[in-house]
Amino acid sequence: MSFRATILTLYPEMFPSHLGTSLAGKAMERGQWALDTVQIRDFATDKHRTVDDTPAGGGAGMVLKPDVLARAIDHASENDNRPRLLMSPRGKPLTQKRVRELAAGDGVIIVCGRFEGVDQRVIDGRDLEEVSIGDYILSGGEPAALILLDAIVRILPGVMGNDLSGLHESFEGGMLEHPHYTRPQVWEDREIPPVLTSGNHGAIAKWQRQEAEKLTKERRPDLLEKQPEK
Repeated sequence: MSFRATILTLYPEMFPSHLGTSLAGKAMERGQWALDTVQIRDFATDKHRTVDDTPAGGGAGMVLKPDVLARAIDHASENDNRPRLLMSPRGKPLTQKRVRELAAGDGVIIVCGRFEGVDQRVIDGRDLEEVSIGDYILSGGEPAALILLDAIVRILPGVMGNDLSGLHESFEGGMLEHPHYTRPQVWEDREIPPVLTSGNHGAIAKWQRQEAEKLTKERRPDLLEKQPEK
Protein backbone atom coordinates (compact mmCIF):
# COMPACT_ATOMS: atom_id res chain seq x y z
CA MET A 1 0.00 0.00 0.00
CA SER A 2 1.36 3.44 -0.92
CA PHE A 3 1.60 6.33 1.52
CA ARG A 4 -1.45 8.64 1.30
CA ALA A 5 -1.67 12.21 2.55
CA THR A 6 -4.98 14.05 2.89
CA ILE A 7 -4.80 17.82 3.41
CA LEU A 8 -7.67 19.81 4.93
CA THR A 9 -7.27 23.41 3.81
CA LEU A 10 -9.00 26.57 2.67
CA TYR A 11 -6.48 26.76 -0.19
CA PRO A 12 -6.27 23.40 -1.98
CA GLU A 13 -4.67 25.10 -4.97
CA MET A 14 -1.48 25.36 -2.90
CA PHE A 15 -0.91 21.61 -3.31
CA PRO A 16 1.08 19.65 -4.40
CA SER A 17 3.34 22.67 -5.07
CA HIS A 18 7.00 21.57 -5.18
CA LEU A 19 6.00 18.04 -4.16
CA GLY A 20 4.79 17.53 -7.71
CA THR A 21 8.34 17.88 -9.05
CA SER A 22 11.75 16.25 -8.62
CA LEU A 23 11.99 13.04 -6.57
CA ALA A 24 8.64 13.49 -4.83
CA GLY A 25 6.83 14.17 -8.11
CA LYS A 26 8.36 11.13 -9.80
CA ALA A 27 7.47 8.99 -6.78
CA MET A 28 3.89 10.25 -7.01
CA GLU A 29 3.78 9.32 -10.70
CA ARG A 30 5.02 5.84 -9.82
CA GLY A 31 2.26 5.48 -7.24
CA GLN A 32 4.61 5.36 -4.25
CA TRP A 33 2.57 8.03 -2.53
CA ALA A 34 -0.61 9.98 -3.17
CA LEU A 35 -2.04 13.32 -2.10
CA ASP A 36 -5.60 14.59 -2.00
CA THR A 37 -7.11 17.76 -0.60
CA VAL A 38 -10.34 18.56 1.19
CA GLN A 39 -11.78 22.08 0.98
CA ILE A 40 -12.85 22.96 4.52
CA ARG A 41 -15.29 25.58 3.23
CA ASP A 42 -17.34 22.85 1.53
CA PHE A 43 -18.55 21.80 4.99
CA ALA A 44 -20.02 25.15 5.97
CA THR A 45 -23.82 25.11 5.98
CA ASP A 46 -24.81 28.78 5.68
CA LYS A 47 -25.25 30.59 2.39
CA HIS A 48 -22.02 32.54 2.88
CA ARG A 49 -20.02 29.34 3.54
CA THR A 50 -18.67 30.82 6.77
CA VAL A 51 -15.71 28.97 8.29
CA ASP A 52 -14.60 31.37 11.04
CA ASP A 53 -15.95 33.53 13.84
CA THR A 54 -14.72 36.01 16.44
CA PRO A 55 -12.74 34.61 19.39
CA ALA A 56 -14.64 33.97 22.61
CA GLY A 57 -13.44 36.37 25.28
CA GLY A 58 -12.47 38.99 22.72
CA GLY A 59 -9.23 39.66 20.92
CA ALA A 60 -7.97 40.24 17.42
CA GLY A 61 -8.49 37.97 14.44
CA MET A 62 -10.84 35.09 13.81
CA VAL A 63 -10.98 31.42 14.80
CA LEU A 64 -11.85 28.39 12.65
CA LYS A 65 -15.29 27.11 13.68
CA PRO A 66 -15.31 23.67 15.33
CA ASP A 67 -18.51 22.41 13.72
CA VAL A 68 -17.35 23.14 10.17
CA LEU A 69 -13.85 21.78 10.68
CA ALA A 70 -15.11 18.69 12.51
CA ARG A 71 -17.37 17.80 9.58
CA ALA A 72 -14.40 18.12 7.22
CA ILE A 73 -12.25 15.92 9.45
CA ASP A 74 -14.98 13.30 9.80
CA HIS A 75 -15.38 13.21 6.04
CA ALA A 76 -11.63 12.78 5.50
CA SER A 77 -11.12 10.17 8.21
CA GLU A 78 -14.19 7.94 7.96
CA ASN A 79 -13.04 4.34 8.60
CA ASP A 80 -9.48 5.66 8.54
CA ASN A 81 -6.84 5.23 11.24
CA ARG A 82 -4.19 7.54 9.81
CA PRO A 83 -2.73 10.05 12.32
CA ARG A 84 -4.57 13.38 12.40
CA LEU A 85 -2.10 16.26 12.52
CA LEU A 86 -2.66 19.98 12.99
CA MET A 87 0.15 22.25 11.84
CA SER A 88 0.50 24.72 14.70
CA PRO A 89 3.28 26.98 16.09
CA ARG A 90 2.38 25.81 19.58
CA GLY A 91 2.70 22.15 18.64
CA LYS A 92 5.41 19.67 19.56
CA PRO A 93 8.56 20.39 17.50
CA LEU A 94 8.91 18.12 14.49
CA THR A 95 11.91 15.77 14.68
CA GLN A 96 13.48 13.33 12.25
CA LYS A 97 12.41 10.56 14.61
CA ARG A 98 8.74 11.59 14.28
CA VAL A 99 9.16 11.91 10.50
CA ARG A 100 10.40 8.32 10.32
CA GLU A 101 7.50 7.12 12.47
CA LEU A 102 4.99 8.79 10.16
CA ALA A 103 6.77 7.52 7.03
CA ALA A 104 6.44 3.96 8.36
CA GLY A 105 2.65 4.23 8.41
CA ASP A 106 -0.06 4.29 5.75
CA GLY A 107 -0.23 8.06 5.60
CA VAL A 108 -1.41 11.19 7.39
CA ILE A 109 -4.37 13.53 7.59
CA ILE A 110 -3.13 17.11 7.97
CA VAL A 111 -5.27 20.05 9.04
CA CYS A 112 -3.95 23.44 7.92
CA GLY A 113 -4.98 26.16 10.32
CA ARG A 114 -5.66 29.75 9.34
CA PHE A 115 -6.53 33.03 11.08
CA GLU A 116 -5.80 33.09 14.85
CA GLY A 117 -6.11 29.33 15.15
CA VAL A 118 -8.50 26.41 15.62
CA ASP A 119 -11.20 26.07 18.27
CA GLN A 120 -9.68 23.95 21.06
CA ARG A 121 -12.78 21.77 21.24
CA VAL A 122 -12.20 20.30 17.79
CA ILE A 123 -8.53 19.72 18.62
CA ASP A 124 -9.59 17.74 21.68
CA GLY A 125 -12.70 16.16 20.16
CA ARG A 126 -10.96 14.89 17.05
CA ASP A 127 -7.67 13.99 18.74
CA LEU A 128 -5.49 16.27 16.60
CA GLU A 129 -1.74 16.03 17.16
CA GLU A 130 -0.34 19.56 17.03
CA VAL A 131 2.97 19.73 15.14
CA SER A 132 5.33 22.70 14.86
CA ILE A 133 8.10 23.14 12.29
CA GLY A 134 9.78 25.96 14.21
CA ASP A 135 9.49 28.92 16.53
CA TYR A 136 8.01 31.37 14.05
CA ILE A 137 4.58 32.24 12.65
CA LEU A 138 3.35 31.55 9.11
CA SER A 139 0.24 32.90 7.42
CA GLY A 140 -1.27 29.43 7.53
CA GLY A 141 -0.54 25.76 7.95
CA GLU A 142 -0.12 24.99 4.26
CA PRO A 143 3.62 25.78 3.93
CA ALA A 144 4.26 23.81 7.12
CA ALA A 145 2.30 20.84 5.75
CA LEU A 146 4.39 20.91 2.57
CA ILE A 147 7.58 20.86 4.62
CA LEU A 148 6.34 17.96 6.73
CA LEU A 149 5.36 15.97 3.66
CA ASP A 150 8.67 16.75 1.95
CA ALA A 151 10.50 15.30 4.94
CA ILE A 152 8.31 12.19 4.92
CA VAL A 153 8.13 11.45 1.20
CA ARG A 154 11.87 11.63 0.58
CA ILE A 155 12.51 8.73 2.97
CA LEU A 156 9.75 6.47 1.71
CA PRO A 157 11.28 3.24 0.36
CA GLY A 158 12.62 3.67 -3.17
CA VAL A 159 12.03 7.42 -3.46
CA MET A 160 15.69 8.47 -3.18
CA GLY A 161 16.98 5.53 -5.21
CA ASN A 162 19.77 4.84 -2.72
CA ASP A 163 18.01 4.41 0.62
CA LEU A 164 21.35 4.72 2.43
CA SER A 165 21.34 8.42 1.51
CA GLY A 166 18.74 9.07 4.17
CA LEU A 167 20.75 7.39 6.90
CA HIS A 168 23.77 9.70 6.75
CA GLU A 169 22.21 13.12 7.23
CA SER A 170 21.84 15.74 9.92
CA PHE A 171 19.75 14.56 12.90
CA GLU A 172 19.78 10.89 11.85
CA GLY A 173 22.61 10.17 14.28
CA GLY A 174 21.55 12.80 16.77
CA MET A 175 24.02 15.36 15.40
CA LEU A 176 24.43 17.75 12.50
CA GLU A 177 26.07 16.30 9.41
CA HIS A 178 29.77 16.69 8.69
CA PRO A 179 30.98 18.98 5.83
CA HIS A 180 31.02 17.67 2.25
CA TYR A 181 33.51 18.21 -0.58
CA THR A 182 33.91 17.21 -4.23
CA ARG A 183 36.24 17.90 -7.16
CA PRO A 184 38.16 19.98 -8.09
CA GLN A 185 40.77 19.15 -5.47
CA VAL A 186 41.66 22.84 -5.09
CA TRP A 187 39.15 25.65 -5.60
CA GLU A 188 39.99 29.33 -4.98
CA ASP A 189 43.05 28.22 -3.00
CA ARG A 190 40.87 26.03 -0.77
CA GLU A 191 41.80 22.36 -0.74
CA ILE A 192 39.75 19.28 0.07
CA PRO A 193 40.96 17.99 3.47
CA PRO A 194 43.69 15.42 2.61
CA VAL A 195 42.16 12.72 4.82
CA LEU A 196 39.14 12.52 2.48
CA THR A 197 41.31 11.50 -0.45
CA SER A 198 43.63 9.25 1.55
CA GLY A 199 41.68 6.05 0.95
CA ASN A 200 41.87 5.30 4.69
CA HIS A 201 38.23 4.58 5.49
CA GLY A 202 38.85 4.38 9.24
CA ALA A 203 40.51 7.78 9.27
CA ILE A 204 37.75 9.23 7.09
CA ALA A 205 35.03 7.93 9.43
CA LYS A 206 36.89 9.37 12.44
CA TRP A 207 37.25 12.76 10.71
CA GLN A 208 33.58 12.84 9.77
CA ARG A 209 32.56 12.05 13.35
CA GLN A 210 34.86 14.73 14.78
CA GLU A 211 33.61 17.35 12.32
CA ALA A 212 29.99 16.44 13.05
CA GLU A 213 30.61 16.82 16.78
CA LYS A 214 32.40 20.14 16.23
CA LEU A 215 29.58 21.60 14.13
CA THR A 216 26.94 20.35 16.50
CA LYS A 217 28.75 21.83 19.51
CA GLU A 218 29.01 25.20 17.74
CA ARG A 219 25.50 25.39 16.30
CA ARG A 220 23.23 22.98 18.18
CA PRO A 221 24.73 22.09 21.57
CA ASP A 222 21.25 21.03 22.70
CA LEU A 223 21.56 17.98 20.45
CA LEU A 224 24.73 16.84 22.18
CA GLU A 225 22.94 17.00 25.53
CA LYS A 226 20.54 14.35 24.20
CA GLN A 227 23.33 11.96 23.19
CA PRO A 228 23.39 8.71 25.20
CA GLU A 229 26.26 8.30 27.62
CA LYS A 230 29.15 6.19 26.31
